[in-house]
Amino acid sequence: MTRRQRFHFDTKRKSSFSINITSLTDMFTVMLVFLLQTYNTSEVQIEAPKDLRLPSSKSEAVLTQGHQLTLSLQALKTGNEVIANLKDKDFEDKDKESKDPNFIKPLFSYLDKLMKETTDKTIKEGKLLLLVERDLPYSALKKVMYTASMAGFPQIKLITTSKNQ
Repeated sequence: MTRRQRFHFDTKRKSSFSINITSLTDMFTVMLVFLLQTYNTSEVQIEAPKDLRLPSSKSEAVLTQGHQLTLSLQALKTGNEVIANLKDKDFEDKDKESKDPNFIKPLFSYLDKLMKETTDKTIKEGKLLLLVERDLPYSALKKVMYTASMAGFPQIKLITTSKNQ
């Protein structure tokens, strides 16, 4: 058999076949449901640190832009920068104001400097996003909110996970 004869297809033979698209339609339906459930209309995407366990909430409010602070069991941070350290789920005494124990001096200095040096509209409006460890007592969170409001950040939003997740 010559090479030409071996790869020659018989085009004269009539053949017909049908495609079953039912399974394809089912697959597209599943993909559509998945995309609709994972679609997020929020303009803000937040990635919580892996060692931080956020509280859960039923709230479905849309998240807005703001400066992000993270309060874990070890420290108060912005990004990778440590602002103040915690010991036994409370701020260290050296970081607290002696006359007002709810006032955290390093946090106030940081936020005051940030407010003066930035041109970002969300920071100028005083918006903060707080990611807080769920095992921390409310007293630690209260100190952060108190100091932030004193520094000109009255709009504080607590970031939580959804009950559905």
